[in-house]
This record gives sequence, C-alpha cells and structure tokens, in this order.
Amino acid sequence: MESFEIIEHVQDRSGKGYLIAAIDFRAPKFVRIMADEEPKAYTKIMVEGNKAYYEQKEIGRVIERKDSDEVRVSTRYDIKYTGGYSLDGKTVYLDEHFPKVLKVEGKDISTEESIGLHHELPEKWMSDIGYEYPHAHEIATGIEKRYVESQGVTWKGYCTEVDKNLRLVYRNRLEKSPPSLDLAPYLYCRDREALKEIRESK
Repeated sequence: MESFEIIEHVQDRSGKGYLIAAIDFRAPKFVRIMADEEPKAYTKIMVEGNKAYYEQKEIGRVIERKDSDEVRVSTRYDIKYTGGYSLDGKTVYLDEHFPKVLKVEGKDISTEESIGLHHELPEKWMSDIGYEYPHAHEIATGIEKRYVESQGVTWKGYCTEVDKNLRLVYRNRLEKSPPSLDLAPYLYCRDREALKEIRESK
C-alpha cells in the first residue's frame, strides 16, 4: 500500500461525500480521493490500486492520480523565478544558470529534485485544483523542506545556499523562455516587468 498525507478535504457538490487531496511527500505523488466520510480525525490515508483506506477500513476511491515519474525536468531555459512549470504540468523548469547541485553542510543536494520535483511540481498540482498561488506556494515550500531535511541537512543551511544563487539569477535578463511556461505565478504577483521579459524572450 502507498501512504499519503492529507492536504485538504472539502465536501463535494452532491453533499454526499468528501474530496480529499493528498500527497506522498517522498516521491512526490498526488491523489484526489472521493471519500464516504469526512476525514476529521486523521491525516494519513493508504491507497492500494484505486481504493483508499484508513486503519484498514475502505473509505473511498481514487479519482485522480499524478506522479513525478511522469514529469521531466528541463534546464534549457531562463526562468525569472528560478523554477516554473509548463501549462500542461508535464515539464518542470529550472533556470539554466542555477546550479544543478548545491553543496550544503558537506552534502550534495540536487536542485532538480528539491526545487524542481519537490517544490515546483506540487505547486502546479495544487494550482490545477484551484489553489491560489500563495497557498500552493506555501504547501510546496513545506514539501521542499521535508525533502531537504530527509537528505540530512538543515533547512536553514539549504536556504542560505539557495538564496546566494537566487540573487544571481534574478539579476539576469531573460534571453530564452519556454513557449509553454505557465504564467499564473507572475500574473498573481502582477510582475509586469517579468511578464514583459518573458514575452520578449520567447
């Protein structure tokens, strides 16, 4: 069985069940589940095939599934916010000038994993089910943090190294942006300058 942690649950439109959004923070993987009961008292849910369980009791079915194994990371483009994603969610982008590996507290941390698959991808998943950018970004940051700490380094040490390189990337003017870049984060932030650069660099 696979284990997922519940991010959110809401009553579905019929009023007869509950839609659960849940993530496996390790992979990462994402599922949406139609449950027969409201999951007030638990945070973890088990999935086997298309069936969802809590404490060995079947409580619903999987109606949507997404997996990072089905997504590629591209480092061929300039990305103003360092990371981003395609409109269809099948490609995650990491700025070509950003290091692919950070040395943090004596360990190598892959930014394609930490920023690409454990931040940008969950952020896209959350955005696609209706989360506004700040909320999706907050959830994604939590997933990135858990991944980084699972690699045996501190969040503070990691953020120090990321911030050093972010400043360098932000100073660069975009030369080539991906044609399918999802502009939702830039539109939400009303970053007209970034949007102008992106349009001029396609």
